[in-house]
Amino acid sequence: MTVSSTPVNLARAAHVGISVSDLDASIAFYTALTGREPVAEGTMHSVPFGQSQGLPVAKLRYATINLDNSLGIDLIQFQEPVGRRTNGVANRPGSMHLCLRVDDFDAVYRRMKEAGYDFLGDDYTFVAGEVTPEAALGTKVAYFNDPDGTNLEIIQPEGGFAS
Repeated sequence: MTVSSTPVNLARAAHVGISVSDLDASIAFYTALTGREPVAEGTMHSVPFGQSQGLPVAKLRYATINLDNSLGIDLIQFQEPVGRRTNGVANRPGSMHLCLRVDDFDAVYRRMKEAGYDFLGDDYTFVAGEVTPEAALGTKVAYFNDPDGTNLEIIQPEGGFAS
């Protein structure tokens, strides 16, 4: 695919869509994770909408959870056609993750571990010699998955990552 270098100026995110296998389980997971209830829930059954996504049809259930910064998390359970789990791994091209900013990393990380969240590895603090710019030193991160394997991150950013 060749894309022109002409700026399109898309600079504000509206939502992130996450395909899920069990909408009710995902609502419970993301409600517990964010402390927010869905602001919308519904269904859709449309051939044109499916085709707009490269699918023959889209029959689905969905729920939207809004975060404090107005970013929505759209949880979407496709009932037709049913998809296969991607098992996203961080280094696979096309893989994405949703990063959630926290103010007190240590307290949130501890609460999540006590609540039973399984992290992919140990938490990590950016140190000299491993990251630039140096202003980012001290940034803390930890990675985990939702019930369908969607990559998620918590971050307490410093310096270069704090904006």
